[in-house]
Amino acid sequence: MSFIKEFKEFAMKGNVMDLAVGVIIGGAFGKIVTSLVDNILMPIVGIFTRGKNFNDIFYQLDDSKGVVTTLADAKAKGIAVFAYGAFIQSIIDFLIIALCIFVLVKFMNKLTKKKEEAPAPAELTTQEKLLTEIRDELKKSR
Repeated sequence: MSFIKEFKEFAMKGNVMDLAVGVIIGGAFGKIVTSLVDNILMPIVGIFTRGKNFNDIFYQLDDSKGVVTTLADAKAKGIAVFAYGAFIQSIIDFLIIALCIFVLVKFMNKLTKKKEEAPAPAELTTQEKLLTEIRDELKKSR
């Protein structure tokens, strides 16, 4: 089997195509959640932090080149900083993305549960079958 034919069979398998669709939808979903975080939630958080951007929260380790007020200035001047605000921002982003995915999965599970049919009735025991036959015969004789 040629390499190209083998690759084509691999690429057209259902799992690979499902994965590709999942990655594309995941990328789009990531943009939506990033927009939610950046444009809606973080301005609300900014009210409680008095407008300070989490990415600009840092501790300056080296003050020999002067004191800076923003992380961008520190990076431009090559000053060593401990940028814990960016880490906090990443944690907040992760928690919000995880919450959104949890809600989405919970919603999808609820939809699939509704589609499932009621379980089939259990198989009748021999005694139940005989009693059913007796009942049916009694109904016929009336």
